[in-house]
Amino acid sequence: MVRLVPRDTKFYDMFADMASNIVEAAQLLKSILQDFENVEVRTQQLKELEHKGDDMTHGVLVKLHQTFITPFDREDIHQLASAMDDVLDFMHAAGERLVLYKITYAPAAAAELADVILRQARQLEKAVTALDKHDQVIEICVEINRLENEADRIARRALGELFENEKDPINLIKQKELLEVLETATDKAEDAANVLEAVVLKSA
Repeated sequence: MVRLVPRDTKFYDMFADMASNIVEAAQLLKSILQDFENVEVRTQQLKELEHKGDDMTHGVLVKLHQTFITPFDREDIHQLASAMDDVLDFMHAAGERLVLYKITYAPAAAAELADVILRQARQLEKAVTALDKHDQVIEICVEINRLENEADRIARRALGELFENEKDPINLIKQKELLEVLETATDKAEDAANVLEAVVLKSA
């Protein structure tokens, strides 16, 4: 069986590290939205993970410019790095809004969306460490897309309830934006899955 990427490919390891960092950030975001304890301190930790992710993304792009022969298409490497970075950016953006807007509580759907993000992150981690296993990666990508659809349903339901029940217009705006940022993070995870799917299909 022909391997899609060699085990010692630097890009392979770099994407695995990026995915691990995303999982760590997703775990932290979910815990913040579940209990709203020490939000500023933990949001700062989330910011540090986002900065770490930026450095990792930069490292991939530098390596891309330095590498003549890459394990898969250069464009796909660039798109995958960007999509994974976007997932982290929107998680950090959700955390920032908690502090910036002084949000002290959120609909239960916010934690539900964070849980979806965490499950997607874990699937991304599985996918980037299994790029030589065509069928497994395709199955993982299907699951990430399914989770994005689940997030859409959660967000639509939550927004409907918010507009029906929230009487304070300022708080409505804050909560709506938080939910939308969280849902966008799930969209970005789906974007990363689409790139991964394209990579394995091109190698088939």
